[in-house]
Amino acid sequence: MKKILFVLFALLSLVLVACKQEKCSTQIIKDEAWYEMFSTENIWTFLKLDTSNGKIWQVQYSVNNDYRGEVVLNGQALVEGNASKNGRFTLYPTKNMFNFILLDQKDGRTWQVQWSMEENNRMVIPIMR
Repeated sequence: MKKILFVLFALLSLVLVACKQEKCSTQIIKDEAWYEMFSTENIWTFLKLDTSNGKIWQVQYSVNNDYRGEVVLNGQALVEGNASKNGRFTLYPTKNMFNFILLDQKDGRTWQVQWSMEENNRMVIPIMR
């Protein structure tokens, strides 16, 4: 019995080590995702990110039809042509529920992303280095 438990423990350890050294299958799927959804502190609002080029939409859902939809936060690609690659961009929440930091994981550029229900309060602006 002890030998069986030892073998099972050894196999489990090998799998865990392999997952740390190589990306596990769930992580590979996430890294290669073209689009990714990021939750906000508002239960009705998500941000949809095109991870290949940095385009962002504010996605609103509701139990009432009147409040469902998407609005563009950033409709301009932040990289051109062959530089686009799934998983290149990601969003990080800040302590301010309306603001996120958009990061280009390849070259380190950053942008402040502000979502809002009011159009004039929405913005995506570069954070200068």
